[in-house]
Amino acid sequence: MQNRISNILKDVTNILLPISCFGCNARLYRGEVLLCTSCRHQLPLTEYTFNEENAVDRIFYGRINIKKANSFLFFTEIGIVKNLIHLLKYKNQEGIGRFLGDWHGLILKEQGDLLQIDYVIPVPLHRKKLKKRGYNQVALFAKQIATHIGADYTDDMLIKTANTKTQTKKNRLSRWYDNRSLYEIKNHELLINKNILLVDDVITTGATMEICANTFKDIEGINIYVTSMAVVH
Repeated sequence: MQNRISNILKDVTNILLPISCFGCNARLYRGEVLLCTSCRHQLPLTEYTFNEENAVDRIFYGRINIKKANSFLFFTEIGIVKNLIHLLKYKNQEGIGRFLGDWHGLILKEQGDLLQIDYVIPVPLHRKKLKKRGYNQVALFAKQIATHIGADYTDDMLIKTANTKTQTKKNRLSRWYDNRSLYEIKNHELLINKNILLVDDVITTGATMEICANTFKDIEGINIYVTSMAVVH
């Protein structure tokens, strides 16, 4: 009876204050979260695994020493994925990260290829950008993945020390890396002989992940895996 009343109240609320789909702006119905059923089915899942070689792996060939890479969705200049990422980063829709992380995390759990991960680490924001935005857009995505694959989430081991636009200024990124001043690692002894999963929002050129991964390269016995919400298609 209580559940029935609760559902009735939710339906009344949705009529008075309709919640729109982030993909097509249609009204969401009971059981739909953030996206309507139609838009959810249209999301371009890569279906890349951590078992077989894929296009994300090939981005990093000859650049960084990682064990394996994948990405959840394909990112295009027009489409639902771009809208979701924009809302997540610039419109305070942090729940999108949780939604995508739950989905991706469940898939990774079912595939069973990442059960050996010790730490899930999001690509960090500089403290100034974090203060301005109020949250790291990758955080909830990474946390949900960690929960599903049974790993520890940590956002205080990899610190961003320079406030740069990492994805759009690769040359500047490279100069920062030469000076070893873009990212730094805290408590590196905890990462010895560990398996880590680095998580970002969108992989474009791979420059951000390249710099992050190389920050860990001198740690003994570390194995690095990479994933993201989306990869440019």
